[in-house]
Amino acid sequence: MASMESAPSPAHPAGTGDPPVWYALDASVALSAFGSDERSGLTAREITRRRERYGLNEIASEPAPSVWAIALSQLKDPMNLMLVVVAVVSVIIGEIPTAIVVGALVGLNIVLGTQQEVKARASVDALAKMQTPQARVIRDGALTQLDATELVPGDIVELEAGDIVPADGRLLRSATLETQEAALTGESAPVAKDSQTLGTTDVSLGDRTNMVFQNTSVTRGTAGMVVTETGQDTEMGRIASMLSAVAPSKSPLQRELNALTKVLGVIAWTAVAIIVIIGVIRGQSVTTLLLLGISMGVSAIPTGLPTFVQAMLAFGARQLADAKAVVKNLTDVETLGATSAINSDKTGTLTMNQMTVRSLYFHGRQYLVEGQGYDKSGKITQIAGEGVPDFTLLAYGLCLDSDATVSDAGEIVGDPTEAALVVLAAKLGVDAPLTRGTYPRVAEVPFDSAYKFMATFHHLEVDELTRFVELVKGGPDVVLDRCATAYRPGRRPVPIDDMRDEIVAANRAMSEKGLRVLAFAARVLDGHEEAVAADPMAFVDDLTFVGMVGIIDPLRPEAIDAVRTAHEAGIDVRMITGDHAITASAIGAELGLGPGAIGGAELQAMTDGELAAALPNLHVFGRVTPQDKLRLADIMQRGGAVVAMTGDAVNDAAALKKADIGVAMGSGSEVTKQAGKMVLTDDNFGTLITAIRLGRSIYDKIVSYIRYQMSKLFSLVLLFLVASIFDINDGVALTPLMVLFQHFFITLFPVAVIMLDPPPPNLMNKPPRDPARPIANRNSFLQWLAYGVLQFAVTLAAMLLAPGEMSTTTANVPMTTAFVVLSFGSILSGLVMRRDPESGLTPPILGALKILTIPVVVTVFAVEIGFLQDLLMTTSLTGGQWLACLGWSLIVPIVIEAESAVRRARLRGATPSARIPVGAAVGPQRARTTLVTSGR
Repeated sequence: MASMESAPSPAHPAGTGDPPVWYALDASVALSAFGSDERSGLTAREITRRRERYGLNEIASEPAPSVWAIALSQLKDPMNLMLVVVAVVSVIIGEIPTAIVVGALVGLNIVLGTQQEVKARASVDALAKMQTPQARVIRDGALTQLDATELVPGDIVELEAGDIVPADGRLLRSATLETQEAALTGESAPVAKDSQTLGTTDVSLGDRTNMVFQNTSVTRGTAGMVVTETGQDTEMGRIASMLSAVAPSKSPLQRELNALTKVLGVIAWTAVAIIVIIGVIRGQSVTTLLLLGISMGVSAIPTGLPTFVQAMLAFGARQLADAKAVVKNLTDVETLGATSAINSDKTGTLTMNQMTVRSLYFHGRQYLVEGQGYDKSGKITQIAGEGVPDFTLLAYGLCLDSDATVSDAGEIVGDPTEAALVVLAAKLGVDAPLTRGTYPRVAEVPFDSAYKFMATFHHLEVDELTRFVELVKGGPDVVLDRCATAYRPGRRPVPIDDMRDEIVAANRAMSEKGLRVLAFAARVLDGHEEAVAADPMAFVDDLTFVGMVGIIDPLRPEAIDAVRTAHEAGIDVRMITGDHAITASAIGAELGLGPGAIGGAELQAMTDGELAAALPNLHVFGRVTPQDKLRLADIMQRGGAVVAMTGDAVNDAAALKKADIGVAMGSGSEVTKQAGKMVLTDDNFGTLITAIRLGRSIYDKIVSYIRYQMSKLFSLVLLFLVASIFDINDGVALTPLMVLFQHFFITLFPVAVIMLDPPPPNLMNKPPRDPARPIANRNSFLQWLAYGVLQFAVTLAAMLLAPGEMSTTTANVPMTTAFVVLSFGSILSGLVMRRDPESGLTPPILGALKILTIPVVVTVFAVEIGFLQDLLMTTSLTGGQWLACLGWSLIVPIVIEAESAVRRARLRGATPSARIPVGAAVGPQRARTTLVTSGR
């Protein structure tokens, strides 16, 4: 026997990094390449050598990030780093309370961020758990059972129905073998397998009928295979490698907040530099300069921004969880609202992953079959006025020409397609187990992919007589070729040529609807029992055609409504599936997708540029591979799209990880749940649309919060700059603790009002926001600045016109007045800024007013209660001074409401062409947002 140590590895032949195309090689050549023998297998010595070379048949796990590593990454956030600097300087100059408050804020930011991220675990860990525990292997001439992890290339493995394939392998022999490959290829129906060599090397994964793959299941028959790949070299291992190679990307909100932080940093430190330079020129002490610096820094740095954004996202995450959509990281909440392309699979996501008979052709008549999945309830409907046919002969074929069982609870054992036939029999009023027990098989021709039919022979009750009957089930073309007659209505057989065109047309009509068609035929063989027992194959001819059934994996009821809602929201839906293009196209038409279908081979032949250009006219992708899904996500992301993807099987995992927001199904594989960023616990495709609606709402709230926060920050920056430039109160308009008190005990409540404000009813009638248009765009920046100038001007005027002298060492009325006016102005501006450009004074408003009474009371306490006066350096005000503060503060909301009213009037007066219609282009190189259903 040849040794693999003395020759190039067949998995990696000399001169090439690619493995051989095993499906294009004869089984004997594959055996020879591995130096193995079908009857005796490998020797113990050879197994030891190969294990040393290839290792165990397992998939390497990706190490999970440690809590400390996650916490460190949170600390490195630019906003937190700036706060750390402020805390350190505060300690240096003795401002211990300020340092404590800022340090606690940094800790809170880190804890909140770490707590969410630590929940996400490595994607590939789940793949290792899916490894088949046992395999039957021939070694040293004996059949033995061992752990699948012990397999090596060249091992001879025996398979039978119910087994999980332990490694990738080339079939050496098979008998009626079928495997369920939905977890890998996404195809719903079992795939017939045989050992026949394929004549080309250009064959997609789902069409490699002489290969079996790790972690797929055997639904029928038996086989022997030689192991060709183990561990990371298997198709499952390659998916694991893709997962490891895909680096998680930052969310759009993270990217925008990082950009905003940089802008704020420039503003903050520029302002600090100006104040310090002015102080040096004036000869102020180092301590005073540092106090001015941290006061300015606390004012200019949005100290509460990370915390408040985390809180708002956490609020959104709770809303999503209530809607049965669980997110792993808080930033994924916002990503949903920015989604412009959703790639989802088909099987188990858009469809139920339950083969179901939808159409029936019997005795020349068409019937529709109602019901869902493997539920045995449902009706057979027909044209009015026609008599109810006698389905007995068809029912015999459904029950006796199949081996699957279906419980009343819908649990199946055996081939899913045969399970659909058993369910149809139940809808006809026939019990399959009881029928099989009453009419046992006398002989049979098992199904084989070589001849594509199955035949069984029974003694049956036909027309109140016991007859010896042959029942045949198979592909329509194969069965039709073996028929001599066919039934017309009334069970009158006529020559097959009289019915052939009609039968072919009925088959074509069902196939064009995406149905998998099976034909049934029968033959009476009274007196031929002994001959049939000797050679049953000899009697599979001269048949009478009985009928056909059309089977499909039906859509989830909510999927069509979800797609329609997506279209209304400017989201264009595409479906990507492992099924053949004709089936996928029919499903796409039922979903209401746009035109254009393409197969995997055509897709792979296109360059990235060609594919990107063709995407607007492609809505259905059939026979795709995991690599195709990954490539589509990458091309969409490079085109500026924010990509989401839904999926439930292993073959979706890499694309889920690549996507900006990977959406796994709750009933799907553990791999997809680990790779995804969100899990739909109810498997409801409509829940995804609900999640997008919530994501949009949360994003709008974040924009409102940032508008409110930035206006406040600009007002503080201007207040300190003007105070420093004109030497107002030695350049210190407010103490650092006054500013921190504003950030956390005043602005907290307007932010709560923004968070709890209900979303507008027309939220899903707008196109998705353009991800290329940042939160801090020019118009928004000017609006923030204008509102900030307004609050600054009002506060400065109130301070300058207040009675009394100002001081940085003692409490005084002017500084207290500025503090109160800034507080009241912030409270009222939060009320009117919660919506834009809509009025903030429209209902519902009562709940908002209740919340805003709290910071009003807190402000009064800060001014009138002794220990808070000592901490903040405030002083009591008279009744008249309080009324003056309220009057100054009312200027802010009145001006903001007036400006919003002017903008609303302009929008109403705009011509229709100046407005952006629903579904219009909102981003580069795309006419509409894309909901891609990468299905299987």
